[in-house]
Amino acid sequence: MSSTASGGISLSLSKYEVQIKRVAGQEDILLPQKMSKAASGYDLHAAVSEPVVLAPGERKLIPTGFALSMPPELEAQIRPRSGLAYKHGITTLNSPGTIDADYRGEVKVLLINHGQEPFTIGRNERIAQMVFQLVPQIELAEVSELTETVRGAGGFGHTGR
Repeated sequence: MSSTASGGISLSLSKYEVQIKRVAGQEDILLPQKMSKAASGYDLHAAVSEPVVLAPGERKLIPTGFALSMPPELEAQIRPRSGLAYKHGITTLNSPGTIDADYRGEVKVLLINHGQEPFTIGRNERIAQMVFQLVPQIELAEVSELTETVRGAGGFGHTGR
């Protein structure tokens, strides 16, 4: 499959099969879905048995009702939904959360309420998004000296405000 980028460059896009399995008893929970054709993220839905209230400052692990099996060259990242973050202060902790290719348990989302009001999460409510990323195979090589750069060891705020 190939696609043409805005600069007229032809890109070759690979397809990867990711298997998805519903957790028993969660057959009514919507599977992850893109909300537009060009969306990069798949919206995830809450598989809560009853509404869950997140008080301001509180965090809870919310189940999604599914598990994944993906090839080793992929990871799934769990990210906040921008609308929930902007309108209610609801976001994900350890963002992005990482689902490794060898994990087979139920995908869960760690949510926190940074807002001023309690927030109620209902069954099948969209709570986060999942984006798949390639994971390059890296070989770490211990050395006695690193190559030099102009920046050097300058970190946190070294270029100004």
